[in-house]
Amino acid sequence: MSSRLPARKKPQPKLSALLGVGLDAKDGHKRVTQGEKFAIVGGSSETHERMTEGVVKTMEQLQRKGKELEDAEPEEIADLLRKNLPGKK
Repeated sequence: MSSRLPARKKPQPKLSALLGVGLDAKDGHKRVTQGEKFAIVGGSSETHERMTEGVVKTMEQLQRKGKELEDAEPEEIADLLRKNLPGKK
C-alpha cells in the first residue's frame, strides 16, 4: 500500500500587468507608454500606437465585464488582445 498523497495542481499565476514590446523602430526614438496595468515600449510610431490602442481597448473590455486584469483567465486576455491587436494594415 502506498502512502503517497495525490498530486496537487499548482495554482495558475495571475497576470498583474501587460508588457508590449515593439521591435521595428528604425528612427532612433525611444517610445514608452505606461498605463495603470500595462507598459508599451519600442516599436515604430505606427506599431507603438497600434499596440497602445489595442491594449487600452482590451483593458476597457475587461472593465465593462466587471473584471480586473488579475481576475481574468489568461486565455480570455489572449483572445481579447488578438481581437484588438490586428496585424499590419
